[in-house]
Amino acid sequence: MTDLVQIYDRDHVRVIRMNRPGKKNAASLELAWGVIEAIRGAAQEENVWIIGLTGVGDAFCAGLDLTPEGDQEKFIPMSDQDRYLDDLGWVSRFYLTLREECDKPVVGGINGVAVGAGLALAMATDIRIMATSARLLAGYPRIGGSPDGGLSMTLSQAIGYEQAMKFLLENRTVTGEEAMELGMVSRVVSDELFEQEFNNYLDSLTNLSPITARTTKRVLRAANRIDVEKQLHYELLNIGKSLGSLDGQEARKAFIEKRPPIFTGKTE
Repeated sequence: MTDLVQIYDRDHVRVIRMNRPGKKNAASLELAWGVIEAIRGAAQEENVWIIGLTGVGDAFCAGLDLTPEGDQEKFIPMSDQDRYLDDLGWVSRFYLTLREECDKPVVGGINGVAVGAGLALAMATDIRIMATSARLLAGYPRIGGSPDGGLSMTLSQAIGYEQAMKFLLENRTVTGEEAMELGMVSRVVSDELFEQEFNNYLDSLTNLSPITARTTKRVLRAANRIDVEKQLHYELLNIGKSLGSLDGQEARKAFIEKRPPIFTGKTE
């Protein structure tokens, strides 16, 4: 297991903590696959009833790491053939692992900023608690992209179609109270009490039978199920088109140059 993901067990609770404070827990391959493997491991351990996912420092996850260090390919836990055939990658597996593969409740402790893929990871958790000063931001429009990581599903489920559209297209920053009003999180806690209240809530869920918790997640998942892999592929198709367009290239160039982008809508 990578040092970028810390694991703590307390009775029937397992807390998974992203540990890259210098990069605001930005998702390198090492961190992303570390989270996925940690969730998979917790899902397989019978003594783990409830899973908590949070970050260290002032960030939950600041999205994709644009300046990864070293050989990141070695952290992909796949054979050469599986890697060649894989058409989803780590970002889509955030949703697949947390919602589909794991039928134990995963509680997101949003201790700080969650952007882009980091927001997709946060929204893939089943229940979310947020610190007052934490911030949620889509981030995709500023680099000319559309959402991935299952965010098109989780955000729509949480806040409805229109509010999801507004949040994504306006690319505005949402803090604790507004996030709770929208339905993106269920509870907001002061920064000073956040870790204590997060852990208390995780402990409280262990008062339920683990079988009840798992079957509850199963039936709710089934009630909201669509063709998940088809939707995840569709997300990847569309973010590829938007990022690969002239406007997508202009968006990233403007972002780097710290100026407003000039969009034309032209394809060539």
